[in-house]
Amino acid sequence: MDLLPYEKAEAEQAVLGALLIKGDLIQETQLQADHFYRKAHQVIFNAMIAVDKANKCVDMVTVVTELGASTEEVGGVSYLSSLADSVPTTANFKVYELMILEAYRIRKARILGSKLSNVSSEEEVPGILQDLGGLQDNKPGAYRTKTDILTEIFQDMSTPQEGLSGIDTGLKELNDMTGGWQGGDLIIIGARPSMGKTAFALKLAMRNCHHHGVSNIFSLEMGDKSLVQRMLSSIANVNLKKWKNPFHDFTQTDHQKIANAIGTYEKWQMNIHDKPGITVYEIKAAVRQALRDQPDKKHLVIVDYLQLMQPVGKFERNDLAIGHMSKELKQMAREFNIPVIVLSQLSRGVESRHDKRPMMSDIRESGSVEQDADIIGFLYRDDYYDKESENKNITEIILAKHRNGPTGTVHAAFVKEYGVFLNLDRRTYENQA
Repeated sequence: MDLLPYEKAEAEQAVLGALLIKGDLIQETQLQADHFYRKAHQVIFNAMIAVDKANKCVDMVTVVTELGASTEEVGGVSYLSSLADSVPTTANFKVYELMILEAYRIRKARILGSKLSNVSSEEEVPGILQDLGGLQDNKPGAYRTKTDILTEIFQDMSTPQEGLSGIDTGLKELNDMTGGWQGGDLIIIGARPSMGKTAFALKLAMRNCHHHGVSNIFSLEMGDKSLVQRMLSSIANVNLKKWKNPFHDFTQTDHQKIANAIGTYEKWQMNIHDKPGITVYEIKAAVRQALRDQPDKKHLVIVDYLQLMQPVGKFERNDLAIGHMSKELKQMAREFNIPVIVLSQLSRGVESRHDKRPMMSDIRESGSVEQDADIIGFLYRDDYYDKESENKNITEIILAKHRNGPTGTVHAAFVKEYGVFLNLDRRTYENQA
């Protein structure tokens, strides 16, 4: 029986053609070489993977160069050109990808079924059944019926909810307003420089790790060493300025505190990626791998910050590039069902107003960011602008947009020398990292 019907063969050609037209799709695909039925297509796809791993753009020239002498074996340049020419649009890439995966699962199931019918001992059966189950587990999520959705809603109504529904923010007022960070949400946190947005993001990452979650930080501005130093200071309550010359400035007590903090940090699942100019597709690949490695943990993604990300493709204006990346980040949050927190720069227009509290229009190159985000929050410290302010060391966390909940302002204590955000209630005024 033919294991690759005509339409599945066309799907393989369409996927390869789409990749030749839009090379950055290689960073999104879940396909592997052995998913392709035709040997020539496996060779071509492996060449594309090699080109991408070499940080080159996948296109006709780079793929032919990578193939080298193997070009003629896969059909020659004329066949590669026909692949690209036969694709009217790359919009259906995911559809073709699913067709290939379906054909692959059918082929594997037939092979495993044949093995099952020819077993010679009972001990062989569990392994084959496990492999068959694995094929089902790897199947992309199917369309959910009306009954599926209503059943889930009924279960939510009938099941007592204890604690937060999302990931703990570490701040009681913020938890009360949000229920914690929710899976599938894109959360934009904006602030002017020196407001503590990186410290705030680290607070959130540490809180998730404290509860045995996995925090994935993509830092485009600050190196991993500096971030870890900040977190150690936050855990240990050691002044951040002392890291400029720790050998000279650390006291014996500081050394002991940092040693204890290192012990805490080492137990955490904290993944730091400090590559400048990272693309959203590289972020998705790293998060996908983290989810595979730790599938049973609560994952939190933090990007610091949006405007430093590298767009893939050409855009007429920077706001269009930013808008494209925010859409991709929102799609990632939905696809992986995890909260994605993205820090953002604000325009200098804030400084020219009498009331310097940020607004949504202050997000630089906002484009479609306002539309894509589920939550938009801003950090504001009155004592930064007014040295005589009565609100010393108080940060306002202003929720300007909340798609599924209330908006308003949350207050937190900011201990700048340690980079720590705390609940205002003095009875709980302690480091809660």
